[in-house]
Order: sequence, then C-alpha cells, then structure tokens
Amino acid sequence: MNKSNIIIQIIKFGFVGAINTIIDLGILNILMFVTGVTGGILYSVFKAVSFIVAVTNSYFMNKRWTFGIKAKETSKEFSQFFLISIGGFIINVGAASVVVNLIPNFLNVSPQLWGNVGALVGTFFGLAWNFFGYKFIVFKK
Repeated sequence: MNKSNIIIQIIKFGFVGAINTIIDLGILNILMFVTGVTGGILYSVFKAVSFIVAVTNSYFMNKRWTFGIKAKETSKEFSQFFLISIGGFIINVGAASVVVNLIPNFLNVSPQLWGNVGALVGTFFGLAWNFFGYKFIVFKK
C-alpha cells in the first residue's frame, strides 16, 4: 500500500471516529441528562454503554468504508475486532473515568460538561490504539 492510500485511510478513520464520537457523546449525555448522574461508578457504566454502541458502528463503517473490506464477516475477524476494541474500551473508559472521578474540575465547568471533557480525553487516548489494531490486525488485506 502506498503512502497516499494510508493517508486516505487515516482521513476516513478520522471521519468515522468523528461520527462514533457523536454517537458516544450523544448516548452518554442522554444517560446523564435522564438520570442526573455525572460522576462515580454509574458514570463509568454510562460511558461503557455509549462506547459499546459507538464501537459496534465503528466495526461496520471501518470495515466497509475505511479499509474497503467487502468480504462477509468472519468469526475470526470479529473476534480480532472485539479483542482490539476491548483494549480501546479499557483505554477509553479508563481515561474518561480518571478525568471525571480523580482529576479536579480545574476548568470550573458544569459536571455534565466535565463528563464530556472526560469522554473526549478517553476518545483521544483510544484513537491510535484502535487505528493501528484495526489496520494491521483486523482489516489487513
């Protein structure tokens, strides 16, 4: 694969990532709004739920569009995706939970906005892990 193809894949991966971030934050904010919970263990559960929905969308969009894999899903491929995603999950939810539950709200923003800051930090840390894992392990051609 030449350098321009990798750049195109990175751009597509970023676009898919933006869509998944919207899905992730949308679900997280709905759960925080409906329950009024913006911290603690329940925040971590909400972040886990929103992450799982977003990563499921990620599988289909990245497989078909980013990496251009047209073949039918295989159990091996999905298992690899699942394992890479578990690593991304631990990084994403872990970083978000650390920000929200352990780092003082130095921006002095509302608890709900601070929950979003945590979610974005988690997204940032999981991004590189997911791209390289999906590209070189799951969707390699």
